[in-house]
Amino acid sequence: MKRLIKIFLALAVILTSWNAVYGQTSRKERKEANQKAIKNMVDGPHFFFSAEYALPQRGGTKQLTSEYDLKVTKDSIIAYLPYYGQAYLAPNPGETEGGIKFTSTNFSYKQSIKKNGWEITIKPKDHDISNWRDVQQMFLTISPDGYASLSVISSNRDPISFQGDIIAKE
Repeated sequence: MKRLIKIFLALAVILTSWNAVYGQTSRKERKEANQKAIKNMVDGPHFFFSAEYALPQRGGTKQLTSEYDLKVTKDSIIAYLPYYGQAYLAPNPGETEGGIKFTSTNFSYKQSIKKNGWEITIKPKDHDISNWRDVQQMFLTISPDGYASLSVISSNRDPISFQGDIIAKE
């Protein structure tokens, strides 16, 4: 009877350790697959930056409860982001919607590979300094795991940063 208990105990230990090793391999493989997918999206370029936090120059961090994003493809960038901060040029009379919202098909996209991911500089070439929403540059720092930081520099507003993730969506 004691021998039977020892056999069952040994079998339980073997099965548990095998499951732990299998779980680690699976987790490692998922992480590597996710990093490869992020690399493909950035190199494409075809990705979405999904903002989770806004970090205005003045004031504290704001957690974003709605969906705000920046879509980057080879031929266009589409920004739909909130804005918190000081503006130096007032919006047109009757205009009620603020934020960083624009579409551009004329822009430069410069990517550099760093030790901890990528640094991307986006400069819209069709910007208009007389427009209160004008965006001069966007700096995007992306980690291999998909975490990202976006800084937006405007002509007529204080700079603002966002924290979020790089995601694939159509």
